[in-house]
Amino acid sequence: MPDMTPITGLLASAMQVCGALTAPAQAPDAQHAGSAHAFTAAFAFIAVLITLAALMAYVNHRFLRLPRTIALMAMSLVVSGALAALAAVHVPFAEGAGEMIRRVPFDKVLLEGLLGFLLFAGALHVNLGDLLAHRWSIATFATVGTLGSTFAVGGLLYGLSGLMGLEMKFIHCLLFGALISPTDPIAVLAIMKKVGAPKSLETRIAGESLFNDGIGVVVFLTLLDFAGGGAASFGHVAATFVAEALGGVGLGLALGYLAYRLLKSVDDYQVEVLLTLALVAGGYALAHAIHTSGPLAMVVAGLLIGNHGRQFAMSDRTREHLDRFWELVDEVLNAVLFVLIGMEVVVLTFSGRALLAGAAAVPLVLLARLVSVGVPVAVLQRFRPFGPRAVRILTWGGLRGGISVALALSLAYSGRVDEPVAKTILTLTYVVVAFSILVQGLTIPALVSRAASARAREK
Repeated sequence: MPDMTPITGLLASAMQVCGALTAPAQAPDAQHAGSAHAFTAAFAFIAVLITLAALMAYVNHRFLRLPRTIALMAMSLVVSGALAALAAVHVPFAEGAGEMIRRVPFDKVLLEGLLGFLLFAGALHVNLGDLLAHRWSIATFATVGTLGSTFAVGGLLYGLSGLMGLEMKFIHCLLFGALISPTDPIAVLAIMKKVGAPKSLETRIAGESLFNDGIGVVVFLTLLDFAGGGAASFGHVAATFVAEALGGVGLGLALGYLAYRLLKSVDDYQVEVLLTLALVAGGYALAHAIHTSGPLAMVVAGLLIGNHGRQFAMSDRTREHLDRFWELVDEVLNAVLFVLIGMEVVVLTFSGRALLAGAAAVPLVLLARLVSVGVPVAVLQRFRPFGPRAVRILTWGGLRGGISVALALSLAYSGRVDEPVAKTILTLTYVVVAFSILVQGLTIPALVSRAASARAREK
């Protein structure tokens, strides 16, 4: 049997991250030692995560040949299930791994760390002209569709919770509706690149997914005020929307324009790549500090740099290096994110009733998605064609991913909702997200292919 001592020691070091960060005040020398150990442990965890992502990506490339994000999440779920089973019989290594994962603040890692880089990388390659050509569709799906889905999911889940004895209030059901309604841009963009969807439909789905997460977060935070007993008047809702959404768009324009001017003044691809990296890291931190929407700011900045900046501020050599750099960032961070999503299962406590409710929630969420896109399409197609089976593809292609999981975890950590309710919502979210990535993500290519065949027959 192989010697597990080095790995066990690595896990033990990583398990002490939170303990070092949350320990009481100490003398300066002790604080310095604790900080150094915390950094080493955090680096050790990141090393383990990247190593797992690389090994799983290799196995998929050599043997499975699935879309990378789907394969990584599927393999992570298998590993997590094995670790959970071993931990249940008190295997020290598995218990240590579970404790390490439990200490990772996934909601903060995604919402305050990875998300800005992933959104910028995704927006960088979206054609602004195509986006503007479908602006009314995208705006309708991102706003009316998200709000409609929130209330449709909330209402349906409230009825289901009564039948299953989940004891969830209507506001709790709406919270689930708000966090599960936005389509995840990370999941959607990764899949849509591979399936060969019609350009117009791909633009609509990608554009919606880039913008509706900001709307979904605003709705979620507003509903959380209600759930926590706060005052959420119309004025409060309007102020939150302006600060988060419009403030984020304004900040993205300002930062994107500043970066554009800097890029235009130099012709050195190394400096220019570094400027875009600073734009994302510094801009996202600034958005968080002034309480505006960092995701929307990064989407807008990415669109500006990827279109206006690419055309007028970069040489061919810079464009080539910039594209390769951000494509690599996108691939690496996507791999790490979906491994982390799968590994988070280790720390969840699944009850039989909650799992059954999660399975029942899948068709409810899909039905709400069908209504929230079907009604707008029925209205908008009078003015602009959508193509055959557009509603089916929009419904089935509306994947959920890391953002929904992060919001559900933030709800569990907030303390503003009773713990049993928060755990139920987290379980529902994980079941829906797993189905979305693994089942919808795997079958959307076949649906797109049938739609293409139908379109060809019509011609």
